[in-house]
Amino acid sequence: MQYVMFVGLIFTVFVADASDYFLQLKGTPVQGALIIAKTNPQAEVKVDNSATAVTEEGYFIFGFGRFDEQDKTIAITHQGHTYKTTVPVQTRDFPTERIDGLPANKVNPPASTLARISKESAQVKNARAVWSEQKAFLESFIWPAEGRVSGVYGSRRILNGEPKRPHYGMDIANVTGSPVIAPASGVVTMAVNDHYYTGGTIIIDHGYGLNSTYLHLSQVNVSEGQVLEQGQKIGEIGATGRATGPHLDWRLNIGTSLRLDPQLIIPEKP
Repeated sequence: MQYVMFVGLIFTVFVADASDYFLQLKGTPVQGALIIAKTNPQAEVKVDNSATAVTEEGYFIFGFGRFDEQDKTIAITHQGHTYKTTVPVQTRDFPTERIDGLPANKVNPPASTLARISKESAQVKNARAVWSEQKAFLESFIWPAEGRVSGVYGSRRILNGEPKRPHYGMDIANVTGSPVIAPASGVVTMAVNDHYYTGGTIIIDHGYGLNSTYLHLSQVNVSEGQVLEQGQKIGEIGATGRATGPHLDWRLNIGTSLRLDPQLIIPEKP
């Protein structure tokens, strides 16, 4: 078994003779990272023993979650041989965000809303479970909105002194009505105006399991099934749902459960 070494954001690894097998990886191998990989066309790929979809050109994706500390094992079967390599993950120091003085219903929802929350959570899960063969995930993502970064992925949140689960999005604060655009092309799998937690919410499928979510919107300007181009307006920043001020909460997932850091896939703001 070989170990992948990383230099910068794009790297190439050869585990056997290049005519038999190659593996290229793009991304920063840290907690929360999306990794875009390319190997031999028509190869079969497993990540940690789970079969992974591969495009006809040999592209596939995987990622590291907020709490992942174990290396990823990549097994590629090509021309009758299986090659294995290990991708190490780097841990991160996540900040702690403390917010005090919130109304009680902003910290813990009343019992009367639990059925609604459960229904909406199932709706989100179904939208994130959509799988397609579009290849928008290969595009260079851009910022979905202008504004100040007011919250970061992975931060530990303490609300009114009560520890909560980590924040899994990138928050971009700006005035209500500021435009939100699609950072990459894709297809809308959910577009709603009034979810309890997230208010105006949009989910976009970018292909091969990668999807992105846009929360607390004051306006939703797209509909389910709509095909989007990169840079197309999808909504406007707001403070709907359980938001404490106007901002976009932008999230990135592979499938329904692997939560990634969207800030790692966009260029640094000038």
